Amino acid sequence: MMSKKDMTAPADLQKHAKGTGALRTQHPVYMDFLPPCNNACPAGENIQAWLGLAQEGKYEEAWQKLVEENPLPSVHGRVCYHPCESACNRTATDSPVSIHAIERFLGDTALEKKWSIRFNHDRSGKRVLIIGGGPSGLSAAYHLTRAGHDVEIYEAGPILGGMLHFGIPSYRLPRHILNAEIQRILYMGIKTRVNYKVEDIALEKVKGNFDAVFIAIGAGLAKKVDIHGQNAVKMIDAVSFLRDVETGNVPKLGRRVAVYGGGNTAMDAARTAQRLGAEAFIIYRRDRENMPAHDFEAEEALTEGVKINWLRTIKAIDDKSFTVEVMEIVDGKLTATGKFEQLEADSLIMAVGQDADTNFLRKLPGIQFNNDDTVEVDETMMTGYEGVFAGGDMVPGSRTVTIAVGHGKKAARYINAYLRGINYIKPLKHPIVGPDKLHVWYNTLAPKQIQEMLAADERANNFEEVLSGFSESEALYEAQRCLSCGNCFECDGCLGSCPEDAIIKLGKGSRYQYDYNKCTGCAVCYEQCPCHAIEMIPENFRSSKTVSK
Repeated sequence: MMSKKDMTAPADLQKHAKGTGALRTQHPVYMDFLPPCNNACPAGENIQAWLGLAQEGKYEEAWQKLVEENPLPSVHGRVCYHPCESACNRTATDSPVSIHAIERFLGDTALEKKWSIRFNHDRSGKRVLIIGGGPSGLSAAYHLTRAGHDVEIYEAGPILGGMLHFGIPSYRLPRHILNAEIQRILYMGIKTRVNYKVEDIALEKVKGNFDAVFIAIGAGLAKKVDIHGQNAVKMIDAVSFLRDVETGNVPKLGRRVAVYGGGNTAMDAARTAQRLGAEAFIIYRRDRENMPAHDFEAEEALTEGVKINWLRTIKAIDDKSFTVEVMEIVDGKLTATGKFEQLEADSLIMAVGQDADTNFLRKLPGIQFNNDDTVEVDETMMTGYEGVFAGGDMVPGSRTVTIAVGHGKKAARYINAYLRGINYIKPLKHPIVGPDKLHVWYNTLAPKQIQEMLAADERANNFEEVLSGFSESEALYEAQRCLSCGNCFECDGCLGSCPEDAIIKLGKGSRYQYDYNKCTGCAVCYEQCPCHAIEMIPENFRSSKTVSK
């Protein structure tokens, strides 16, 4: 079989070689390419497929297609930083499709209408232990259950959800939404054991008669930073602070609260302190352009009255007085200036990162660790100990909810293959279609729908959700802004443009077919295809009289 790369004609051939009849030097073929949104999704969602169904108002079908890859659409529609939208080709036209808002609409509609997940209930008889009930563990449990295996989750905390519960404030992720999506996963037949910390994996594997183990304990340990005189002020790490607020054990912070760090957790900690009645400000050693937090997180914090002291680092603390040094960035490098300032605060929240507690894994022979205590895994996500896999925050890589869910799915596929004694081979990706490949001949200008937000003064002293969702009409409109990059959406453009009547319409959902006895290779169909679902290839590559999608 020819690869898509082999079937792609050189650019000069596509532009100039337009023979006719016996002189035809190229001909068109219908092909599927990879839309950039799909390619950018860490959870591996088939975004374009479920958007296409949503465009037709087939919301339940769209949701079922979505949850084939991601079991938490209502959660992701709220907390994912949607790299899919940064990659969206509509950015070159006006603004990206608001994919996360449509995902949230589908997820919330599913909860409202109590849709249940369709999956194969036949069981394999194999048992898998998941250690950690956060997003990665929940995702692995979900996909392994769909694959036919019996799954149990052991969670050290009192409830499932991990950092979804204890690290993301409820003004971003309402707890009734999170709990409902977790419960829907558990209703598939997954067993759980909470308030149970695993100390000996090998023993648990034998006791529970498990055939495989997936470890996804998350990163719940705060990084330590030594500051001269730090005992002179009340200090708490951001993870503990957010967890205490979630469980109702709100610490006494005082009137002014400093938050040290520039990530999303720092923004959440400052915004939470602000809601508790404190005057919060952030101290961060770099500038806004180089902060790890997403820009909209900083913008929302600033809107709520949080002050951010850029290019500042804490050197010493004396009583409630903070000595901070002014920094500068020279040729991309952070440099101290020797200039100092004084800031006053009653307490300090440390938000300089988290680590995973992987010490209990050192009992297993063969497991290798990196310098930051993350665990080394092979391409199948298996550790150096047979049958024990790991993912999420405890393996090297970026730490986001969506990446953790993607790890869970990836691990589930390899664990399923391991349990069934087969090799899982990741399918090759189709070539990606960028905006330069599109031939959009119709008017695409359509303003992006904007999600409404609570006014800043309405957010004070409460944890009501800040960002609202789309109505059905808004979600439908936004879904229809998708350009279906790289995949035929049956616009009939090729059918209407062919001067030789060489295109056969096969019926809704079946797309089209070429009659090469009529086709002259003029490339009119190729040049007008708005989504680039047609490619021109050299004539000597053709191996049959007809090629269809």
